[in-house]
Amino acid sequence: MRTHGWSGSVPADDAEAVDRIVAAARRAIDRSGTEFSVAEVARDLGVTRQTVYRYFPSVEALLTATAVAQTGHFLDVLAEHLREIRDPATAVVEGIAYTLERLPHEKYLNLLLTPGRASAFSAGVTSDTALAFGRTMLHRYAVDWAAAGIDPDELTEHMLRIVQSFVIDPGRPPRRGEDLRAYLRTWVAPALLAPGHAGRNSVSPRPLRRQDDRHDRDRADPG
Repeated sequence: MRTHGWSGSVPADDAEAVDRIVAAARRAIDRSGTEFSVAEVARDLGVTRQTVYRYFPSVEALLTATAVAQTGHFLDVLAEHLREIRDPATAVVEGIAYTLERLPHEKYLNLLLTPGRASAFSAGVTSDTALAFGRTMLHRYAVDWAAAGIDPDELTEHMLRIVQSFVIDPGRPPRRGEDLRAYLRTWVAPALLAPGHAGRNSVSPRPLRRQDDRHDRDRADPG
Protein backbone atom coordinates (compact mmCIF):
# COMPACT_ATOMS: atom_id res chain seq x y z
CA MET A 1 0.00 0.00 0.00
CA ARG A 2 1.29 3.47 -0.86
CA THR A 3 2.30 5.57 2.13
CA HIS A 4 1.75 9.08 0.78
CA GLY A 5 -1.44 11.07 0.37
CA TRP A 6 -4.63 10.27 2.21
CA SER A 7 -4.69 13.83 3.61
CA GLY A 8 -1.96 12.89 6.06
CA SER A 9 -3.85 9.94 7.57
CA VAL A 10 -2.57 6.79 5.88
CA PRO A 11 -4.73 3.65 6.22
CA ALA A 12 -3.25 0.89 8.37
CA ASP A 13 -3.76 -1.71 5.64
CA ASP A 14 -5.49 -2.39 2.34
CA ALA A 15 -8.75 -3.36 4.06
CA GLU A 16 -8.97 0.06 5.71
CA ALA A 17 -8.09 1.72 2.39
CA VAL A 18 -10.96 -0.08 0.68
CA ASP A 19 -13.37 0.89 3.46
CA ARG A 20 -12.39 4.54 3.18
CA ILE A 21 -12.70 4.56 -0.61
CA VAL A 22 -16.17 2.98 -0.39
CA ALA A 23 -17.21 5.53 2.26
CA ALA A 24 -16.02 8.37 0.02
CA ALA A 25 -17.91 6.84 -2.92
CA ARG A 26 -21.08 6.74 -0.80
CA ARG A 27 -20.68 10.43 -0.03
CA ALA A 28 -20.14 11.13 -3.73
CA ILE A 29 -23.30 9.19 -4.63
CA ASP A 30 -25.26 11.16 -2.03
CA ARG A 31 -23.99 14.40 -3.58
CA SER A 32 -23.93 13.63 -7.29
CA GLY A 33 -25.86 10.40 -7.85
CA THR A 34 -24.41 7.50 -9.83
CA GLU A 35 -22.70 9.84 -12.30
CA PHE A 36 -19.93 10.74 -9.86
CA SER A 37 -16.31 10.48 -11.00
CA VAL A 38 -13.25 8.74 -9.60
CA ALA A 39 -11.61 12.19 -9.46
CA GLU A 40 -14.33 13.32 -7.03
CA VAL A 41 -13.65 10.35 -4.75
CA ALA A 42 -9.90 10.89 -4.98
CA ARG A 43 -10.21 14.57 -4.01
CA ASP A 44 -12.33 13.66 -1.00
CA LEU A 45 -9.62 11.24 0.19
CA GLY A 46 -6.61 13.36 -0.68
CA VAL A 47 -5.19 10.75 -3.06
CA THR A 48 -4.66 10.41 -6.79
CA ARG A 49 -7.09 8.70 -9.15
CA GLN A 50 -4.46 6.01 -9.68
CA THR A 51 -4.68 5.13 -5.98
CA VAL A 52 -8.43 4.59 -6.26
CA TYR A 53 -7.98 2.53 -9.44
CA ARG A 54 -5.45 0.36 -7.61
CA TYR A 55 -8.29 -0.97 -5.48
CA PHE A 56 -11.19 -0.64 -7.95
CA PRO A 57 -10.49 -1.06 -11.68
CA SER A 58 -13.50 0.98 -12.81
CA VAL A 59 -16.23 3.33 -11.62
CA GLU A 60 -18.71 0.50 -12.12
CA ALA A 61 -16.73 -1.78 -9.78
CA LEU A 62 -16.62 0.97 -7.15
CA LEU A 63 -20.35 1.64 -7.52
CA THR A 64 -21.17 -2.04 -7.09
CA ALA A 65 -18.93 -2.42 -4.04
CA THR A 66 -20.52 0.68 -2.48
CA ALA A 67 -24.05 -0.57 -3.17
CA VAL A 68 -23.25 -3.98 -1.67
CA ALA A 69 -21.72 -2.37 1.42
CA GLN A 70 -24.84 -0.26 1.98
CA THR A 71 -27.41 -3.06 1.72
CA GLY A 72 -26.80 -4.27 5.26
CA HIS A 73 -29.78 -2.28 6.57
CA PHE A 74 -32.11 -3.88 4.05
CA LEU A 75 -30.80 -7.37 4.88
CA ASP A 76 -31.48 -6.73 8.57
CA VAL A 77 -35.03 -5.59 7.80
CA LEU A 78 -35.56 -8.61 5.53
CA ALA A 79 -34.34 -10.99 8.23
CA GLU A 80 -36.76 -9.46 10.75
CA HIS A 81 -39.62 -9.69 8.23
CA LEU A 82 -38.96 -13.41 7.64
CA ARG A 83 -37.88 -14.47 11.14
CA GLU A 84 -41.03 -16.49 11.88
CA ILE A 85 -41.08 -18.36 8.56
CA ARG A 86 -39.46 -21.80 8.65
CA ASP A 87 -41.02 -23.37 5.56
CA PRO A 88 -38.59 -23.05 2.60
CA ALA A 89 -41.20 -22.42 -0.10
CA THR A 90 -43.09 -19.84 1.96
CA ALA A 91 -39.85 -18.07 2.92
CA VAL A 92 -38.61 -17.87 -0.68
CA VAL A 93 -41.94 -16.59 -1.99
CA GLU A 94 -42.17 -13.91 0.70
CA GLY A 95 -38.49 -13.04 0.41
CA ILE A 96 -38.70 -12.43 -3.34
CA ALA A 97 -41.96 -10.50 -3.06
CA TYR A 98 -40.73 -8.33 -0.17
CA THR A 99 -37.45 -7.56 -1.95
CA LEU A 100 -39.28 -6.45 -5.09
CA GLU A 101 -41.68 -4.32 -3.05
CA ARG A 102 -38.86 -2.60 -1.12
CA LEU A 103 -36.78 -1.92 -4.23
CA PRO A 104 -38.17 1.58 -4.94
CA HIS A 105 -37.57 2.61 -1.31
CA GLU A 106 -34.02 1.29 -0.83
CA LYS A 107 -31.58 3.47 -2.78
CA TYR A 108 -28.57 1.18 -2.67
CA LEU A 109 -30.57 -2.01 -3.14
CA ASN A 110 -32.12 -0.33 -6.18
CA LEU A 111 -28.65 0.54 -7.48
CA LEU A 112 -27.58 -3.07 -7.04
CA LEU A 113 -30.55 -4.84 -8.61
CA THR A 114 -31.82 -2.55 -11.34
CA PRO A 115 -30.08 -2.21 -14.72
CA GLY A 116 -27.32 0.38 -14.62
CA ARG A 117 -23.69 1.00 -13.81
CA ALA A 118 -23.81 -0.54 -10.32
CA SER A 119 -26.04 -3.50 -11.11
CA ALA A 120 -24.93 -6.85 -9.71
CA PHE A 121 -26.52 -8.28 -12.86
CA SER A 122 -24.40 -6.21 -15.24
CA ALA A 123 -21.97 -9.12 -15.59
CA GLY A 124 -24.75 -11.70 -15.53
CA VAL A 125 -27.04 -13.23 -12.94
CA THR A 126 -24.36 -15.82 -12.14
CA SER A 127 -21.58 -13.27 -11.64
CA ASP A 128 -19.59 -13.55 -8.41
CA THR A 129 -21.12 -10.30 -7.12
CA ALA A 130 -24.70 -11.38 -7.80
CA LEU A 131 -24.24 -14.84 -6.31
CA ALA A 132 -22.46 -13.50 -3.22
CA PHE A 133 -25.30 -11.04 -2.58
CA GLY A 134 -27.88 -13.79 -3.09
CA ARG A 135 -26.12 -16.13 -0.66
CA THR A 136 -25.98 -13.36 1.92
CA MET A 137 -29.75 -12.95 1.60
CA LEU A 138 -30.38 -16.67 2.03
CA HIS A 139 -28.21 -16.81 5.14
CA ARG A 140 -30.56 -14.28 6.76
CA TYR A 141 -33.55 -16.60 6.35
CA ALA A 142 -34.73 -18.60 9.38
CA VAL A 143 -34.76 -21.79 7.30
CA ASP A 144 -32.60 -24.89 7.79
CA TRP A 145 -31.71 -25.43 4.14
CA ALA A 146 -29.66 -28.56 4.85
CA ALA A 147 -32.52 -30.20 6.75
CA ALA A 148 -34.84 -29.33 3.86
CA GLY A 149 -32.48 -31.01 1.39
CA ILE A 150 -32.03 -27.79 -0.61
CA ASP A 151 -28.73 -26.70 -2.13
CA PRO A 152 -28.35 -22.99 -1.21
CA ASP A 153 -26.10 -22.30 -4.20
CA GLU A 154 -28.61 -23.60 -6.73
CA LEU A 155 -31.46 -21.86 -4.91
CA THR A 156 -29.50 -18.59 -4.96
CA GLU A 157 -29.18 -18.75 -8.73
CA HIS A 158 -32.88 -19.63 -9.15
CA MET A 159 -34.02 -16.75 -6.92
CA LEU A 160 -31.75 -14.25 -8.67
CA ARG A 161 -33.13 -15.28 -12.05
CA ILE A 162 -36.68 -14.72 -10.78
CA VAL A 163 -35.81 -11.33 -9.26
CA GLN A 164 -33.99 -10.26 -12.42
CA SER A 165 -36.99 -11.14 -14.60
CA PHE A 166 -39.34 -9.03 -12.46
CA VAL A 167 -36.88 -6.13 -12.32
CA ILE A 168 -36.58 -6.08 -16.11
CA ASP A 169 -40.31 -6.56 -16.75
CA PRO A 170 -42.62 -6.33 -13.70
CA GLY A 171 -45.66 -7.16 -15.83
CA ARG A 172 -48.47 -5.26 -17.51
CA PRO A 173 -49.88 -4.17 -15.17
CA PRO A 174 -47.08 -4.81 -12.63
CA ARG A 175 -47.76 -7.67 -10.23
CA ARG A 176 -47.97 -6.47 -6.63
CA GLY A 177 -49.18 -7.62 -3.25
CA GLU A 178 -51.21 -10.80 -3.17
CA ASP A 179 -51.23 -11.05 -6.97
CA LEU A 180 -47.42 -11.21 -6.97
CA ARG A 181 -47.36 -13.75 -4.12
CA ALA A 182 -50.00 -15.94 -5.78
CA TYR A 183 -47.92 -16.00 -8.96
CA LEU A 184 -44.79 -16.96 -7.02
CA ARG A 185 -46.66 -19.65 -5.05
CA THR A 186 -47.87 -21.19 -8.30
CA TRP A 187 -44.68 -21.07 -10.35
CA VAL A 188 -41.78 -20.82 -7.87
CA ALA A 189 -42.87 -22.61 -4.68
CA PRO A 190 -43.39 -26.06 -6.27
CA ALA A 191 -39.67 -26.25 -7.07
CA LEU A 192 -38.94 -26.13 -3.32
CA LEU A 193 -41.29 -28.88 -2.20
CA ALA A 194 -39.61 -32.02 -0.90
CA PRO A 195 -39.42 -34.91 -3.40
CA GLY A 196 -42.67 -36.84 -3.43
CA HIS A 197 -44.55 -34.03 -1.64
CA ALA A 198 -45.65 -32.05 -4.68
CA GLY A 199 -49.29 -31.25 -4.38
CA ARG A 200 -49.50 -31.73 -0.61
CA ASN A 201 -49.25 -28.06 0.29
CA SER A 202 -50.06 -26.39 -3.00
CA VAL A 203 -51.66 -27.06 -6.32
CA SER A 204 -49.15 -27.78 -9.07
CA PRO A 205 -49.78 -25.98 -12.36
CA ARG A 206 -51.59 -28.04 -14.98
CA PRO A 207 -49.38 -29.03 -17.94
CA LEU A 208 -50.05 -27.19 -21.16
CA ARG A 209 -51.69 -29.27 -23.86
CA ARG A 210 -49.66 -29.43 -27.02
CA GLN A 211 -51.39 -28.21 -30.14
CA ASP A 212 -50.26 -31.20 -32.20
CA ASP A 213 -51.89 -33.57 -29.68
CA ARG A 214 -55.21 -31.90 -30.39
CA HIS A 215 -54.63 -32.27 -34.12
CA ASP A 216 -53.86 -35.98 -33.67
CA ARG A 217 -57.20 -36.48 -31.90
CA ASP A 218 -59.03 -34.56 -34.61
CA ARG A 219 -57.56 -36.81 -37.31
CA ALA A 220 -58.45 -39.92 -35.34
CA ASP A 221 -62.07 -38.79 -34.95
CA PRO A 222 -63.04 -36.82 -38.08
CA GLY A 223 -66.76 -36.94 -37.18
